[in-house]
Amino acid sequence: MNATFLVQLVLNGLSFGALLFLMASGFTLIFGLMRISNLAHGAFYVVGAYVAVVTVAATGNFWAGLVAGGAVAAAVGLLVERGLLRRVRNREMPEVLITVGVLFVLTDVVLAIFGGDARSVNAASGAPSGALVVGDFAYPQYRLFIIGVTVVIGLLLFALQRYTRIGAIVRAGVDDREMTSAMGIDIDRVFTYVFVFGAVLAGAAGAIGSGLLSLTPFSGTEILLFAMVVVIIGGLGSVGGAAVGAILIGLIDTVAKVYVPELSYFTIFAPMALVLVLRPQGLFGRTA
Repeated sequence: MNATFLVQLVLNGLSFGALLFLMASGFTLIFGLMRISNLAHGAFYVVGAYVAVVTVAATGNFWAGLVAGGAVAAAVGLLVERGLLRRVRNREMPEVLITVGVLFVLTDVVLAIFGGDARSVNAASGAPSGALVVGDFAYPQYRLFIIGVTVVIGLLLFALQRYTRIGAIVRAGVDDREMTSAMGIDIDRVFTYVFVFGAVLAGAAGAIGSGLLSLTPFSGTEILLFAMVVVIIGGLGSVGGAAVGAILIGLIDTVAKVYVPELSYFTIFAPMALVLVLRPQGLFGRTA
């Protein structure tokens, strides 16, 4: 293994991990505050991705596709939270079943509209494209773009959580929902904000990911599976844990697919099982 190949392998893992972080951060925020395992998160990814593909094809502008994907995913998330989940608040099984139903229904709707052929967004329409060449080293600029965008989003998310009033309310709600509500804070409104924000992150991940991974109506289920592994490893409710878990899973999956492709799923689920046995709350999760 030469140094160039090693650097490419690491960057591939980091770019995939960056995409996983966008998915996992929204998922873990929703769970941390609302205690909902939002399996509809995969549907938000697919909706954002297909809206981005259509928008970029119509406008020739990648950024318009990114904004449209996030906005439509937010609208769908708002409808799901206010129209469905709010009616079964604090009833765990109905909440999970509703999110599963939303995932299946939206997947079938996308399949009926767009068919099952693989698609991808034309990332060259405004996003960095081509290869970055440094001496003998060449690497796709779009993958570097994904890493850069995710770092910026991660820093903004950290600042939002730490230095804003809504961030303080969300942190308080994660720690003690009952006490937060008793202080006169409209916790239902906070639930809506967080759920919609999580949907935006998933939709943005879909828009960005559709320029990296092949896109089908079933892509949301697969990326959701990876995101759930990331969240379990990092710790439910921990955005920092989601970042660490995403990097670990991104690197492990990339290396495994190169060297032991027949064991690629084993290499993902084995670390998750190990964490569940040794530290059930995850690497950065809190003990109940």
